[in-house]
Amino acid sequence: MLSSNDVKVRVPVWVKSADIPPSQGAMMGAPTLFNPPAFANSLKMLAGKEKNVNRKWSGSTYGSARRGDLEKEESFGQGQTRNAYEAEGETSYRTMGRWNAAIVMITNQVGLGILSLPGAAQDIGIVPVVILIIVVGLLSTYTAYELLQYYRRHPHVLNMADQARVLGGKTFQIITGIGMVIKLILTCASAGVTMSVALNSMSDHAMCTVAFIAFSIIGCWLLCLPRTFQFVSWVGIPSTVSIIAGLLSTIISLGVKGPQGNPQEYSLGVKAFADNVDFNTGVGAFLRVTYSYAGNVGFPSLMAEMKDPSRDFVPALVILQCFSITFYLISAIAIYCLAGQYTSSPALGSAPELLAKVAYGIVFPALLATGLVFGHTSIKLMYITGMRVIKAQDKITSGGLKSWVVWIGMVSSFWVLAFILANAIPIFDSIVSISSATFIAWFTFGLAAIFWFHMNWGGLFLNWKKISLSVLNLLIVCMAVFMNVGGLYSAISGLLDIYRSDENNIKGSFTCADNAIF
Repeated sequence: MLSSNDVKVRVPVWVKSADIPPSQGAMMGAPTLFNPPAFANSLKMLAGKEKNVNRKWSGSTYGSARRGDLEKEESFGQGQTRNAYEAEGETSYRTMGRWNAAIVMITNQVGLGILSLPGAAQDIGIVPVVILIIVVGLLSTYTAYELLQYYRRHPHVLNMADQARVLGGKTFQIITGIGMVIKLILTCASAGVTMSVALNSMSDHAMCTVAFIAFSIIGCWLLCLPRTFQFVSWVGIPSTVSIIAGLLSTIISLGVKGPQGNPQEYSLGVKAFADNVDFNTGVGAFLRVTYSYAGNVGFPSLMAEMKDPSRDFVPALVILQCFSITFYLISAIAIYCLAGQYTSSPALGSAPELLAKVAYGIVFPALLATGLVFGHTSIKLMYITGMRVIKAQDKITSGGLKSWVVWIGMVSSFWVLAFILANAIPIFDSIVSISSATFIAWFTFGLAAIFWFHMNWGGLFLNWKKISLSVLNLLIVCMAVFMNVGGLYSAISGLLDIYRSDENNIKGSFTCADNAIF
């Protein structure tokens, strides 16, 4: 007589991988053989008859469900799944709808990067920069959708590091988590550098640059003390309004008064294609464009706090990218065409001095918000990791003393490191390019493509559509590798050239020298 463990049945396609032990090799939507007891347990989970189930499955692969610190997972009808942000008896962090999410995503993405786009147009010409803005924007949209696909298969994840654990185990999670934190520290450090440029420009270098960076970092530290993305969405609207108003004021002042530093009689050297573009210049312009699409790293963290990411993330993503691509094109083309060879980076300095100071004052809230949203994403990852280390993952959403001590400790540690990096690389274009080459290459593009291969490994050549997507994702991985190698070489070479230039006041790190744009 056969035991139940000897009988195998085929799983219907509607059974999710989150409900099947990874030791059985389950894949979402794919027919899978497994034991009836496990299947019966899965049906109970789908029916909502069994809650608060702790599952410890054997096997070396961290598959579709949490293990270790991520064991607790609850499923309801319609296949919805709880993660650690819905700890029982505590406040739920899953509060975001599509409009809140769209605002956070716009705040996340539309910020520092846009200030470097007119300078990129000056370096390589209008036509190449327009093509880059559109193509890179579409690629980042596609890779963001891949992140959603991966999240749908593994809805317990809280961030991209958790997604990396699904792919490659705890070691890959640690590597990805460290890289994610460093990437976001670099981004927030670039926000600190930009705010020091603004403060130096508005005050005629009234204080040491190190002190201006410190004041900027302290402001971001205070903004990061609240613990949910809901707070980020509240500051998103004024942030977006400020960046739009600052750039529009720059465009209007250029149209009325002309660019900063222009003689009485001048002609603008606006070119469709720049002359004699060398490797460093071309790659540097490409890195600055990709930096403006750096928001993908925070999307899995945002999905984890959305009420229904499967339904609402795509509409929020479409809103984001339609706004971003359109606004990037208008800003890059308008400012470069009106300032020509007098275009500066950050772009607000292209306007006459007084009007540029006004523009920096207008855009300052957006710079603070950039530090807030990227800082919050990284700090949340550090916080979750810290709570797991002290075996308090069930108190992640708690308002108790322990959780607040861990949170404030992580906020402080993050911004101290951002302060150090901002002073180590106090040049706007250089810190943007280095950040783009080292980490944005993977967190915006490369990792999402690798996740796609993980999801589709058994059917890469199934039909013409799969073959096309396989080629596309392979090219995305190759692009990430090129950005790492060629991009980092270009960015570091450019930074050393700036340090050696007689025209630049900044000669090294931790300097009081003036980094104003006029």
